[in-house]
Amino acid sequence: MAYYMGIDGGGSKTYALLCDEHGNVLGKGRSGNGNHQTGARRAAASISAAAFAALAEAGLQLSDITHAYLGLAGADRKTDYDILHPMIRSIGFVNYTISGDPIIGLRAGTSRPFGVALICGTGTNAAGRSREGRHYQCGGFDYMYGDFGGGGALNIEVFRTVLRAWDGREAPTLLTEPLLKLLGYAQVEDMFNDFLDHGKSVPLDAARLLFPAAAEGDAAALAILHRQGVELGKAAAAVIHRLGMENDVFDVVLAGSLLTRGDRGWIRGPIEQAVHHAAPNASVVTLTTEPVVGAVWSALEEDGLIVTNGIHEKMRVFQDFEAIPITTRQE
Repeated sequence: MAYYMGIDGGGSKTYALLCDEHGNVLGKGRSGNGNHQTGARRAAASISAAAFAALAEAGLQLSDITHAYLGLAGADRKTDYDILHPMIRSIGFVNYTISGDPIIGLRAGTSRPFGVALICGTGTNAAGRSREGRHYQCGGFDYMYGDFGGGGALNIEVFRTVLRAWDGREAPTLLTEPLLKLLGYAQVEDMFNDFLDHGKSVPLDAARLLFPAAAEGDAAALAILHRQGVELGKAAAAVIHRLGMENDVFDVVLAGSLLTRGDRGWIRGPIEQAVHHAAPNASVVTLTTEPVVGAVWSALEEDGLIVTNGIHEKMRVFQDFEAIPITTRQE
């Protein structure tokens, strides 16, 4: 029997899932931050803890794993991989593959081993895998390096929009009262002065105020969400063109909380327009399966196996890591 491990190492949590060649889940493990960019030692400890918890539940050793696939936040450039490969080998992995976490989200969201993923959570990212197996990542490095949006930027857009409406540079906005309530101020002037005087930061939750305001027809909220969609659409088109996928049939998988919770098409609409223009045969779909499932499927495929329809149907319904059922391993 062959055994495969998938690992989703994110900025707040790390998941490990272990299965056999038939897609039966034999063990799972959960730990903390798996992003080496915020601390390589802590990331290594998190990845190790999650992996060995899954192994313990399955009654297996790391040496029993045929192939492991690790989708890791922060695995963006050669300098990252120069850190990650020694780190992963020091844990004990031998036969393994590392990619950025958008790739496993992509794989989890489609029945095909190729396509494009768009991430819009705390930040934004776009990545793709061609039919031939080539990868390309566009963005994921913050505003200064070409990105726009995600919760870590849209929160600022909400804050500054309210300030600009208050000082007269923009029309009044429905974002004002919800932001004041969220931050605990009676007036915009009080908020303005307190933030300036004490160097405060806008919480990420402020970005979510855009959705109810947009639902009420607020022009400022609608404009911000539309721009987010346009920017993500540009990133998707860039990936499609770089990988030469214009004539292919594939999925563009939307992942991240701002795309999967709250959006009623304000962001998705411009994405669909851009994707249709770049690749008319592509479809835009929303990720519902746990990304770590995509890591497991990628591990099988890296070992030369095919993710059969049976495996796909069995595992694509895993939407909540904690609820994934465990199958007793047959000796």
